[in-house]
Amino acid sequence: MTTITRFAPSPTGRLHVGNIRTALHNWMLAQKAGGRFMLRIDDTDAERSREEYVEAIREDLAWLGLHPDGEERQSARLSLYDEAFERLKDAGRVYPAYETQQELELKRKVQLGRGLPPIYDRAALALSEDDRAANEAAGEMPHWRFRLDHDEPITWEDGVRGAQKFDAAQLSDPVIRRADGSWLYMLPSCVDDIDMGITDVLRGEDHVSNTAVQVQMFTALGAQPPRFAHEALLVGREGKLSKRLGSLGCDAFRERGIEPEALIALLARLGTSLPVEPIAHRDTLVGTFDLSTFGRAPAKFDDAELDRVNTAIVHQLDYADVADRLPHGMYDAAWHAIRPNLETVGGAREWWAIVQGPVTPPEMNGDTRAYLAEAASTLEWSATPWQDLTATLKAQTGRKGKDLFLPLRQALTGQNHGPDMGELLPLIGEKEARKRLQNAASS
Repeated sequence: MTTITRFAPSPTGRLHVGNIRTALHNWMLAQKAGGRFMLRIDDTDAERSREEYVEAIREDLAWLGLHPDGEERQSARLSLYDEAFERLKDAGRVYPAYETQQELELKRKVQLGRGLPPIYDRAALALSEDDRAANEAAGEMPHWRFRLDHDEPITWEDGVRGAQKFDAAQLSDPVIRRADGSWLYMLPSCVDDIDMGITDVLRGEDHVSNTAVQVQMFTALGAQPPRFAHEALLVGREGKLSKRLGSLGCDAFRERGIEPEALIALLARLGTSLPVEPIAHRDTLVGTFDLSTFGRAPAKFDDAELDRVNTAIVHQLDYADVADRLPHGMYDAAWHAIRPNLETVGGAREWWAIVQGPVTPPEMNGDTRAYLAEAASTLEWSATPWQDLTATLKAQTGRKGKDLFLPLRQALTGQNHGPDMGELLPLIGEKEARKRLQNAASS
């Protein structure tokens, strides 16, 4: 059977780092098996869904290189949900309930006050046809619940958590349809998974109880449930669930200069027993992807670790990978020279400006100015001008180490540190280099 996974975001906001991790792992699971990765837009909430967010989701996945093999939108599939709903109603697996939110909240408070779990008491099942008719005559439209089968335990073998077992009697019959006819998550998701042939559902551990309910829904609809796996949720570095993680999205990462490959490298391994490494080749990451390496402990997302991985990834990027993002006129040799000194590709702009000049050297003392004047007159252009210049000056002046190199760097770049001068000086050029040395010597 072909492995088919799906990523099912709601277009009510931008993707955040937790969503991105879920999408990535589903993509990797499909890639590892030579299968298909599907995008499902869960846009049944007409009030909160926005077309701009649908486009943003597509753009973010494209930026990450997670290209779906197909896309479905729940808003275009409402007739399928209606048909499944009628089948379940005919089979006695859904029933109308009329309690208001306030009444349900009061019931929960009473149960909690008695030390009982806040499980729906199925009071609506005791209503007669006359009771229901009276409610509706009074203008009370029902919401609809899925009736769980209490006779059999709910079990599945979870890809991360291992054997799972739930007592259906300890779960509330979930509301699947609101009084206004709109859908909640549970039933449409099952219908879509069946219709789209989804074989594997990999999602956060906050969905475990949903899975217990949906296992019975699949069975009630006459379908084999997909394989389920629930990974630990992301937490912040401080070890607590962080609201800030919800604001970390692709747009924020792009603004910071984070490379998609760095984000992929970090999130691919986060929460597993495998080390996070700056691996730029996705085939390597996919090859080592294995649900058996996923742990149960919360996965800690650390901005500093992302920055570290990003810097290492930038240092691996070839000129062809970044040419369209570099400042005008910057060429292959310049990228090669500047790349080891960068944390982000955007930082190349500052160093290219230094190469092109002008630069402002720090104020020098008399001895240093004399040294730089000698350097200007000594400079002879060759295939290795920096090495030749410093070797000659060392022999002539007896300077070495910092005293030999730092004044030259300051005069030529205006900086105390930076890229290898052996590569940088040829970019500056003979005429400009001599000019800078002379300017620093006379300043």
